[in-house]
Amino acid sequence: MVNVGTFLTQRARLNPDREGYVDGGTGFRLSFAAINARSNRAANAMLALGAGRGDRVAIMLMNSAEFVELYFGLAKIGVISVPLNWRLATDELSFILKDSGAGILIYGSEFADAVYCLQTNNTVGNIRHWVEVGGDAECPLSMRALDYAGLCATASSSEPEIQADGEDILFIMYTSGTTGIPKGVVHTHDTCFWSVLTFCATHDLHNGDRYLAALPMFHVGSLTPIAVNVYSGVTSIVMREFDASRAWALIERERVTASLLVPAMLNFMRQVPEFDQADVSRLRWIQAGAAPVPVELIRGYEKRGIEIQQIYGLTESGGPACLIDAENALRKVGSTGKAFFHTEVRIVAEDGKTCPPGVHGEIWIRGRHVMAGYWNRPEETEFALQDGWLRTGDGAVQDADGYIFIQDRIKDMIISGGENIYPAEIENVLLSHPGVREVAVIGQPSARWGESPLAVVVPRDENITAQTLLDHCQERLARYKLPQRVAFVDSIPRNPSGKILKRVLRERFPGPAPV
Repeated sequence: MVNVGTFLTQRARLNPDREGYVDGGTGFRLSFAAINARSNRAANAMLALGAGRGDRVAIMLMNSAEFVELYFGLAKIGVISVPLNWRLATDELSFILKDSGAGILIYGSEFADAVYCLQTNNTVGNIRHWVEVGGDAECPLSMRALDYAGLCATASSSEPEIQADGEDILFIMYTSGTTGIPKGVVHTHDTCFWSVLTFCATHDLHNGDRYLAALPMFHVGSLTPIAVNVYSGVTSIVMREFDASRAWALIERERVTASLLVPAMLNFMRQVPEFDQADVSRLRWIQAGAAPVPVELIRGYEKRGIEIQQIYGLTESGGPACLIDAENALRKVGSTGKAFFHTEVRIVAEDGKTCPPGVHGEIWIRGRHVMAGYWNRPEETEFALQDGWLRTGDGAVQDADGYIFIQDRIKDMIISGGENIYPAEIENVLLSHPGVREVAVIGQPSARWGESPLAVVVPRDENITAQTLLDHCQERLARYKLPQRVAFVDSIPRNPSGKILKRVLRERFPGPAPV
């Protein structure tokens, strides 16, 4: 039997007294035995509310012990978790609750206002119970809410009967919806188990390591590593929410050995004084994913003695796809490496044939960790999963040695005068200028060329001019790749995983481009 919830049961048996969870803000600590006991109470409390195998429970919590215990506890009893991105608008949350068919919503008290709006919305579906975490049990913010702590306090800490196996659904995780209505990615106990095995067989994480978990747990880039940590006996140092200075303080104080962040986080962390001051002697590596990692950023950390390993994966792949190993992180700088151990990757042309080295195409992934499909979307599932391969929609090239270089989402590629232009290449050049803090490149309609690149820049130097940056590009890029103009902004919109919302930028800067 494969049940992800039992990972915690077994780890508590093997290492009951080892720290399993550390709250990076308060210092609150739990052993693996304590987490498991809390997980059992959560499971038994949900059973008492009538939740059973195949039911859906939505979780709208910031990173917390409650999120972890619920994830494993619900898994044990066969209840399907639906992690909610709490940054979404009420209408988007309503859609997910209705689409998933969730019968229980467990939420943090900080989201009480949003929950009140949901409660008064007649389109949220069939929520039977609203359960509040962290509120005042005597006077809940929502009079319709049950108190989570109270429910768990009266529940048994004994192991519940295991009620799910490999092919049963573990969680439904909704994509960020950057291109339209969010889709529910379905992962089973089996696909998650193979995600964990694939990580363990590929990356350098040891029993007893201490891992900084800073990404939100409603994201697969955090939830899968949490499962890996439990499976491997690794302590999770959890940030409730990301702060660049606090991240360095935790790396030093908690003797962090490894982490997974997104390029935007790494960029923010490089701009605080602690970047040069923190003791990072125990830190072996930081994996960086969710977006192509600028070469300049990798080299900046390398000068600090910190190894950045670019990782590539998707919600649909359960996390794993490609990873650069320690030996080649600098030799193949800018590459996301090769396929994970239990993973196959190929670069596919529009005609469905595998591209030769150096030729751009779409990344296809195959492995037992790939999703079972999209919830209630058979047509989109059929398009995404073809003959066992997952079509990613991401563009890349593979070199002669088999290393993958991610370039862009295929839909973000700019075609100018018949030439393909990959925004990441221009972004890398602009980020190498000391006056640039952040940058995103999009295409604008051009009467002459079809499309032309626009550089949207967050300046580090307030006095920098557009012409300075255009001159910088002219020295380093082919003429047809040059941005036609530069737009300065205060910030670049991103989704919670750090990906730039280029759809939003295209709406803000519709063009046309200058002729």
